Amino acid sequence: MQTILGSGGIIATELAKALKAYTDAIRLVSRNPEKVNPTDQLHLADLTKTDEVQKAVEGSEVVYVTIGFPYNAKVWKALWPPFIDDVISACEDHNSRLVFFDNIYMYDPAYLNDMTEETPIHPSSKKGKVRAIVANKILNAAAEGRIKALIARCADYYGPGVGKNGILRETVFKNLHQGKKANWLGSLQFKHSFTYTPDAGKATALLGNTEDAYNQVWHLPTASDPPTGKEWIERIAQALGVSPRYQLASRFTVRVLGLFVPIMKELVEMIYQYDRDYIFQSGKFESRFDFRPTPYEQGIREIVEADFKKVDYL
Repeated sequence: MQTILGSGGIIATELAKALKAYTDAIRLVSRNPEKVNPTDQLHLADLTKTDEVQKAVEGSEVVYVTIGFPYNAKVWKALWPPFIDDVISACEDHNSRLVFFDNIYMYDPAYLNDMTEETPIHPSSKKGKVRAIVANKILNAAAEGRIKALIARCADYYGPGVGKNGILRETVFKNLHQGKKANWLGSLQFKHSFTYTPDAGKATALLGNTEDAYNQVWHLPTASDPPTGKEWIERIAQALGVSPRYQLASRFTVRVLGLFVPIMKELVEMIYQYDRDYIFQSGKFESRFDFRPTPYEQGIREIVEADFKKVDYL
């Protein structure tokens, strides 16, 4: 049995699709799980409760953590550490391997222009500090021999079917498609990597089913030489057949909007990711598995074909 804790999101969905190459015994766990594959087993659970985590993990060979708690620093601080403690304990009790799907929030902002698995951990944000605590708990448990675990880390992500959690979809694809100006945080001049979600799902499944991949951190395959903010907008506009109109959202603007829109308040501390080059390297994974990430132009085209209809206005 291979179990996904936190099914329903785009990463969990892509992962479930990819796991079919390895097993028909896939368990999807969430408050309201829905099948991705016909043979999926559904398990209803409140994963903030210790006993329900134990039941969800029981009988699992591999456990994938793709859960997404509400995007709020206070909520993350309250829920993430005890949840991970419960998952580690359950994996130890049931001899399950752990695969944790992670982001880059814990990295030192000074090194975002060349992120590798060796990038220093020195978060500047509240949410980043929580992610650092979580990653350390997992790696320490693996180092102590309590469990076998790996961390699969990705950049910001984009892909077909990505909903409101996808910032590129919400601020650029969707706005341009609706005849509005694209919104971009910070500055248009800096490069910004995005991981393509189908690649992330395939790679996470591959890692989970590779014995010697455990007890280390992996960057999931992400295309090299990312576009700048301006180039992202231009390429997406071209694919949609519209004019690349845009407006910038400065730190001050986001802070003011945060007075009225809660999610914007949470984005203020993350704007540093858009005021410098944000370049995510995945050479370790690509070399080990001979994997070629989806090029950005292809990813944009596939998203437009899957989720948007071309429009005529310019």
